[in-house]
Amino acid sequence: MKNSQPTHWCRQIAAVIFQHGVLKAVGVPLFIGLFFGAYFYVLKTPAYPTTVMPFTWLDRMISFQPWAMSLYVSLWVYVSLPPALIATRRELYRYGRAMAGTCLAGLIVFYFWPTAVPVADIDWARYPGVDFLKNVDAAGNAFPSLHVATALFSGVWLDHLLRRFGAPPWSRLFSWMWCIGIIYSTLATRQHVAVDVWGGLVLGAAAAWLSLRQRARAERMPGRI
Repeated sequence: MKNSQPTHWCRQIAAVIFQHGVLKAVGVPLFIGLFFGAYFYVLKTPAYPTTVMPFTWLDRMISFQPWAMSLYVSLWVYVSLPPALIATRRELYRYGRAMAGTCLAGLIVFYFWPTAVPVADIDWARYPGVDFLKNVDAAGNAFPSLHVATALFSGVWLDHLLRRFGAPPWSRLFSWMWCIGIIYSTLATRQHVAVDVWGGLVLGAAAAWLSLRQRARAERMPGRI
C-alpha cells in the first residue's frame, strides 16, 4: 500500500534538483556569464544612435523606490529555479535553447535599435546599491526589457513544473508574486520605463508559449530531441 501512494511533491523536487547536478551547477552560471558578455558588448557597441524611450503616465504613477533593488537583483535566483526543477538532460537542453532564443531576440533588437531610459532627476549617490547598478548596467538596452522577459519566461515554466509535481496552489502563487515583484522593480528602480516592460512581457510570453508548445509536441514524439 505504501508503494501505491504518490510521492510528496517536496520529495519529488528534492530528488529532481540533484539529477544532473553538475550540468546544472556549471551550465546555469556559464549561461548567465555568456549572456552578460554579449549584453555588455551590445550595450557598448550598438549599430545605430540610441533612442530615448518615452516616460508615460504609468511611470509617473510609480515613484522611485530604492527598496526594490533587492527584488531587481533576485531575478538571477529566480531564473535559476526552472532548470533546477527539470529532471532530464534532454529537457534541460530544450529549456536552455528556448531561454537562449529569448535572450538572443532581445540582443538583436538592442543592437539594431539601441534604446535608453530618460535621465532621472535623482541623486544616485544617496542610494549606494542602486548607484552601483547604474554604474555597472548603464541605462541602455532598454526595449524590450530582458529583465521582464526572462522573469515572465521563468514564471510560466515554474508554474508548469510546479503543476507537474502536484505542488499546492500557494507555492505557485508565491512564484507568481515573486515574478510580478521583479517586473515591478524594473520600474521602481528606474532601470526601465513602462514601454520597455510591455515589450518584455510580449517577448517573454511568446517565448514561453512557443517553448511549452514545442515540449508538448516532443512528448507526443519521443524520438525527437
